[in-house]
Amino acid sequence: MKKYIYACSVFFAVMLSACQDLDREFVTTIGQNEIQQSFTNVQATLSSIYADVPDGTVYIGGAAMMSSATDESEFTTETNFVQAFNTGSWNAISNPDQVWGNYYRGIRKVNQFLLSTGKINLDPWKLDPSSSGQAVYNTNLAAIKRWRYEARFLRAYFYFELIKRYGGVPILNNALSLEDDFSGISRNSLNECLQFITSECDSAAVQLPLNASTAPYIAATDLGRVTKVAALALKSRVLLYAASDLFNNPSWAGGYAKPELISLPSGDRMARWKAASDAAKAVIDADALPTLGAYKSLFNTFNNGEIIFTRRNGASNQFEKNNSPIGFNLGLSGNTPSQDLVDAYEVKVNATTAVPFNWNDPVMAANPYANRDPRLGFSIVTNNSAFGTPSRNVELWNGGLDGKPIINASKTGYYLRKYQIESLNLLNGNTGVHSWIVLRYPEIYLNYAEALNEWSPGNADIKKYVDLVRTRTGVAMPPLAAGLSQADMREKIRNEKRVEFAFEDHRFWDVRRWMQGQAYFAKALNGVEIKKNPDNTFTYKPVKVEDRVFEPKMYLYPIPQSDINISNALEQNPMW
Repeated sequence: MKKYIYACSVFFAVMLSACQDLDREFVTTIGQNEIQQSFTNVQATLSSIYADVPDGTVYIGGAAMMSSATDESEFTTETNFVQAFNTGSWNAISNPDQVWGNYYRGIRKVNQFLLSTGKINLDPWKLDPSSSGQAVYNTNLAAIKRWRYEARFLRAYFYFELIKRYGGVPILNNALSLEDDFSGISRNSLNECLQFITSECDSAAVQLPLNASTAPYIAATDLGRVTKVAALALKSRVLLYAASDLFNNPSWAGGYAKPELISLPSGDRMARWKAASDAAKAVIDADALPTLGAYKSLFNTFNNGEIIFTRRNGASNQFEKNNSPIGFNLGLSGNTPSQDLVDAYEVKVNATTAVPFNWNDPVMAANPYANRDPRLGFSIVTNNSAFGTPSRNVELWNGGLDGKPIINASKTGYYLRKYQIESLNLLNGNTGVHSWIVLRYPEIYLNYAEALNEWSPGNADIKKYVDLVRTRTGVAMPPLAAGLSQADMREKIRNEKRVEFAFEDHRFWDVRRWMQGQAYFAKALNGVEIKKNPDNTFTYKPVKVEDRVFEPKMYLYPIPQSDINISNALEQNPMW
């Protein structure tokens, strides 16, 4: 028996708690060289890298979603760490979303994996003169090549997750060891990071199969693997962020000495917006566009043409337990939608006209959920609507089975429906599949429209692609009015993103890249107070749930202090 000690040996992961479970000694009969020479073991390593894509349904404390750190929702249990975002009580030592070490661990795994793919022993098939042996050899050789570009995509994705939080970060592309000197490692500029990520996307897009139906992606087990379309879609998102306000306006940083770490060089903003629209159009033109089908069921499957890249999760019922109304068996309330979000769903007047919801309209106020954008009902449980198994109407009014003053009842007057598999009977232990979608086609359509509106306002494609999202099967909202101004179209696109991607971890980042944190996050979060009348009608009144905090420094995360203590060359972000 041989002893081998394996450690999380990339710079950041070594120092952070993310590695504490990895730095341990274990006994095995095979060494690292044998692992790297095994086709199946290296393949398993790639699967473990895919597993490093986080699951946003149970993101913070095993229950809170990032929506509850925005104006989308409030997490019912106030002791959950997500609440630190809302109170402003987070810093370089204590951050609810402390993912720096996690993503660098994933990056290190990719770097090591890329070395391993060059060491795989294919001789048993290569030296087999039979036609079957040669066929297996060629298949495995092609698979290894594909794996490398899948891994490079995942590394690019991890880097993007870092830069949208921190700005420029160190680019590490070698499998560093514990013997390496980390004290002088510094951050690359934001521009260098963006160029690296887009270059990796370009390389992956050239080499990967077009989609999950393209050979060699022909097995059900291939669903969820990276494709050419995924690489192009990630590039679209990256270039949209690169063109947006946050990465082009360092004025919020108060004279920060290293602006290249948090913003791009001054240049032609219109060219950046055009690059973003071109990248989105490349996705649109790459493959036959899917039909945008039923909205709610999309989030409980892997196999849907609308999905570009998703995290594959096993069957479970934890999400239902976390988020079902308090009056249902095993329900814990969880991430409860805000009135601010509910108000964003338009009212459908007729087949051609939709208007914003308005509490000052007595008809709307008296029946606030009538004729609304259907995505409201697909995403949010409103008062007296049916839910669950066994099914009943949810009683969100004061004194109802799911309303105040019951302990842990929703403070906002709403519960979350999106992602819930309502057919599950939790007492019977039923489970189902929850898909955490990273990239899907409606984002590409709206990315294209947003970028195009900035550099080519009035372009007919803007309305065309926003309408594709609005008029999807089962939603059928009226198309946008013709002739909108650039400013009006901008607000329409932003609101469309808000409702289409509610609870999908877009809002937290969109508000930041638009530099609207003060407008949306530095104010009270609202809910609704519901009174049941003697005639079984209801009276609705918007109310404040809690005050929220947002300061300019929160546009970016602080670099973890533990890493700055190790490398003095790491520059902290502004005002932290």
